[in-house]
Amino acid sequence: MVTRCPWAEQSPSLQRYHDTEWGRPLHDNQRLFELLCLETYQAGLSWQTVLNKRAAFQRAFYHYDLAQVAAMTPADLARLQQDASIIRNRLKLAATVNNAQVILHWPAGSDFSTWLWAFVGGQPIRHHFTTADQLPATTDLARLISREMKKRGFKFVGPTTVYSFLQAAGLINDHLVTCDWAPENQRKGR
Repeated sequence: MVTRCPWAEQSPSLQRYHDTEWGRPLHDNQRLFELLCLETYQAGLSWQTVLNKRAAFQRAFYHYDLAQVAAMTPADLARLQQDASIIRNRLKLAATVNNAQVILHWPAGSDFSTWLWAFVGGQPIRHHFTTADQLPATTDLARLISREMKKRGFKFVGPTTVYSFLQAAGLINDHLVTCDWAPENQRKGR
């Protein structure tokens, strides 16, 4: 019998996301950008809703190619606001383009991934929560990264969104200790 984090048991798509992506350390700027965007789309909505629209978002935003998204115009955004296959919140759509521009024009000598991972010393933070009610909505680290991201020009990156992003991208590993995907259980071959 497979044991997952409780939130992942609600649908097959949540199970797939949990089993193949959530909490896995990610260093690729384009993939990090996609996860950041997905987390911004989720604000005020369910993760299931976002996953259901993920393929449509990938089509709408050129599979999150940073250069193509950064070059999108107000006319492109107006067109996307008419696309019922995606979440059409004007501010979230504009944040996608803005955030692509921020990552694409990162100062020389570094990149978004390197900058982000420096907050955790290059290694995922492993929490050892035993129940879902122990999971915080945000943390001091997420508040710090949120502030720093805003200073760099990112939009729609509040502390709760950032904490979810850190979990999704594997900077924070919040698989419950009972979950087969928890690092300690992976080492045991569960």
